[in-house]
Amino acid sequence: MANTPFADVPSGSMPAHIGIILDGNGRWAKKRGLPRSAGHRQGADTFGKIARHCREIGVKNLTVYAFSTENWKRPPDEVEALMDLLRRYLTDTYKHRDENARLRFLGERGPLSSDIREMIERVEHDSAANTAINVNIALNYGGRDEIVHAARAIAKQCSEGTLDWKLINEHLFSETLYTAGQPDPDLIIRPSGEQRISNFLLWQSAYAEFVFMDVLWPDFTPAHLDQAIRVFLSRNRRFGGV
Repeated sequence: MANTPFADVPSGSMPAHIGIILDGNGRWAKKRGLPRSAGHRQGADTFGKIARHCREIGVKNLTVYAFSTENWKRPPDEVEALMDLLRRYLTDTYKHRDENARLRFLGERGPLSSDIREMIERVEHDSAANTAINVNIALNYGGRDEIVHAARAIAKQCSEGTLDWKLINEHLFSETLYTAGQPDPDLIIRPSGEQRISNFLLWQSAYAEFVFMDVLWPDFTPAHLDQAIRVFLSRNRRFGGV
């Protein structure tokens, strides 16, 4: 981390995994008299800058909450604008290679259109060998839904006789979640001033530190991320101990 804002931080103290709830796009647009889709476009630009900054300061895992299972309730034109924005992002495969980021998508893909599902599979395949940072995009994701999905998968193995129920433990359950193979988030950030987790990484965030910030996501900068990390570094994580 030489020549970064955290060059003075001891090895191992930085968060290995940061989760961010992308909130405030609509309010950002409304304040400027713009359609909500303009806020989502600006938010997508912010995401790119923050993912790049995470890579530069040595954060190895980033999960962003982009579209929840509840977001289908939004006006159809807004949902379609979000899906079109996603299509444009997925088409830009050059950016994925340039950043050396491995991209994964967390969530139930069934309700997504077939072209988006195909693009997701292609991007995940094409970026699988990238090593600088793991970027998870939670899309049509809900924490409760993820837990139910994992429970059903484990129950199916038990019913088929391929898993002894006595072997079910926290590690097995974690390895059945969408984030299997990755560390739990150390830090979860929510911009926009709201102070709730909105069904995001419910199992994985058991011991995460939360930082809530009064800045709308499109206005979120690398300096805001650095500020949140400094708050994280100032805390004493006890994990249930003294």
